[in-house]
Amino acid sequence: MGDLAGYLLAALALCGSPGPATLSSAATGAAFGLRAALPYYFGLQAGVTIVLTLVASGIIAAVTTIPMAAEVLITVAICYMIWLAWKIANAPPVRVADAGSSAPGFYSGVIVNLTNPKAYASFTAVFAGFELLPDNVVLSAALELLILFVLIGGINMAWMTIGNVLQRFFQDERTSRIINVSFAILLLASVAMAFLV
Repeated sequence: MGDLAGYLLAALALCGSPGPATLSSAATGAAFGLRAALPYYFGLQAGVTIVLTLVASGIIAAVTTIPMAAEVLITVAICYMIWLAWKIANAPPVRVADAGSSAPGFYSGVIVNLTNPKAYASFTAVFAGFELLPDNVVLSAALELLILFVLIGGINMAWMTIGNVLQRFFQDERTSRIINVSFAILLLASVAMAFLV
């Protein structure tokens, strides 16, 4: 079965490194708590399913050949990530969060991955670099999709849990604000890096 170890290592490095989905998972878990962040997690998973399908089927490659399509997609992605960073930066301390602010929900998670440039780039690199079942291209693609979906689900939950563990630091309003703003800045930096690389 092809180079499964190499595939897993590449997928883990590309998909597990800090980026919009992983950092927003950590930030949402930290700012709102794990339970409140679960709809966002499931939205991320739904979004990743769509992106994986678009990349694996070649649809995204075809869409970006349309004049101005890439520019429109990039603009939408940047605008959404700025909004999400603002929401994270302005989240109140966890103990106050129930009263005034709600965690990003399911659709926010879907949109993050649909507008996540790192997701498209990472999935394209993994699909282009490996063929786990060289004798059966369709089955190989399906296996790669399944492995990526499970791996990314674990990665996003790990980042969200790490954020949730950090939650105790969010009880103090000043510390909470510093951490939230830091997560927001890291989120925007990860988007900038995705466009620069």
